[in-house]
Amino acid sequence: MIGLVQQAVPPDAAAAIDNAERGIREAARRGAQIICLQELFDAPYFCKVTDAERFDLAEPIPGPITERMQGVARELGVVIIVPIFEKRGPGVYHNSAGVIDTDGALLGVYRKMHIPDDPLYHEKYYFTPGEIYQHDESRPPSGFRVFKTKVATIGILICWDQWYPEAARITALMGAEVLFFPTAIGWHPKEKEEWGAAQADAWRTAQRAHAIANGVYVAAVNRVGFEPEPGTDGLEFFGHSFVCDPFGRIIAEAGTEPTILTAVCDPGAIEYTRRNWPFLRDRRIDAYGPILSRYIG
Repeated sequence: MIGLVQQAVPPDAAAAIDNAERGIREAARRGAQIICLQELFDAPYFCKVTDAERFDLAEPIPGPITERMQGVARELGVVIIVPIFEKRGPGVYHNSAGVIDTDGALLGVYRKMHIPDDPLYHEKYYFTPGEIYQHDESRPPSGFRVFKTKVATIGILICWDQWYPEAARITALMGAEVLFFPTAIGWHPKEKEEWGAAQADAWRTAQRAHAIANGVYVAAVNRVGFEPEPGTDGLEFFGHSFVCDPFGRIIAEAGTEPTILTAVCDPGAIEYTRRNWPFLRDRRIDAYGPILSRYIG
C-alpha cells in the first residue's frame, strides 16, 4: 500500500514539518508502506518571485529534515519520499527528493530534471537541473534513477517532469514499479474560471498516460490551498492527488482539501498488463534516434 500526504503549507517551516510527520504517521496507521510528501513540502511555494534571500530556505541532504524523517521511517518501518529545496553546495541548489528506506537508510536523492519558467513559477532562478551521470556501467548515463527499497522499486519524478513521456519511459525501463510525482501545481486566480478544469484534467490525463504506456502504477501528490504573494495575485494549488493502476484507472483520488490518500498496489498487475498490452516489447528502439533532436523541421 502507498500513501500520499496532500496538505496546505503553513508559513512556519517547523509547523509544516510537524504537519507532514503527522500525515506520515496517519498514512502508516492505515497500512501505507511507501509514503510520499508533496513537492517542497516544508515551505510555501517560494518561486512566485525572484528573491535571493529565499535561497536561505534550502538545506543539504542529508540534513535536519531528512535526518528527522530517517528516524520516523525507522520507527514506523516505512519508506518515505522527502521532497525539499536542496543546498548541494555554495550557489548550487536543486529541487530534490530524498528516498528513505524502511530501516531509516537514506538510499539517495533524485534531482528534478525539467525546470519550468512561467508566470509565478520562476524555478529556473532557484534550481539547477539534475545532471546526467553514470549510475551503472551496464546502462547508459542518465539523470533519472530508481530506488530499490525493501518494499518495491520506485521512481521519483518531480512536478514539471510529469509532462515529459521520455522521463516516465526511461524511469520505467530502469525497473520502477511505481512512478511517484511530488507536485506543486495550481491555478492563477484570474485564469481559473476559464481554464481551471481543463488544466487539472490535462495534468491528470498526462500522468495516467504514463501509467498506460509503461505498464506501471503512478502516484501524484499535490499541495492545496491559496498561497498569497505581495505584488501578485498568488496561486491556488488544486490538490487532486491520485493513484492510478497500469491500465490508467484511478484507484484513489483526493479533492481540493488536505487529505491522506492511500491505495493498494498489486505488483502482479504490472506483469498482467505488460503481457496483454506489450508496448515495451514492441518498441522500435532502432528507429528512435530523432528523439535526441530539439526539433525536426
